[in-house]
Amino acid sequence: MDTLARLRDICLALPEATEKPFGGHTAPSFRVRDKLFVMTSEDGLSMMVKGGPGVQEALLAEAPERFFRPAYVGGKGWVGARLDVEQDWDEVAELVEDSYRLIAPKRLAAQVEQQR
Repeated sequence: MDTLARLRDICLALPEATEKPFGGHTAPSFRVRDKLFVMTSEDGLSMMVKGGPGVQEALLAEAPERFFRPAYVGGKGWVGARLDVEQDWDEVAELVEDSYRLIAPKRLAAQVEQQR
């Protein structure tokens, strides 16, 4: 399975998640109630997720070959993950779920928490 298909499966399994490009881009982005929780790059080589306090710093320190601080949204806690390198897809799924829970309405976020 290609990386974008794998990412799509993870994202669209979340309650009320939809796929819709961001702005004038054509790359897939994933939303809950029209709020972004995952963005992908135009070239399909990376994705960005919202991280909780300290997550970005921890991931960058732990695995700088897999994670990066993205332009524009990095200052707001978003974390970039390279999709063109070997990734731990369980960790990617966890990061996607965490991003979703930070963005989604509380009722939907609680549904994800209950599924864990």
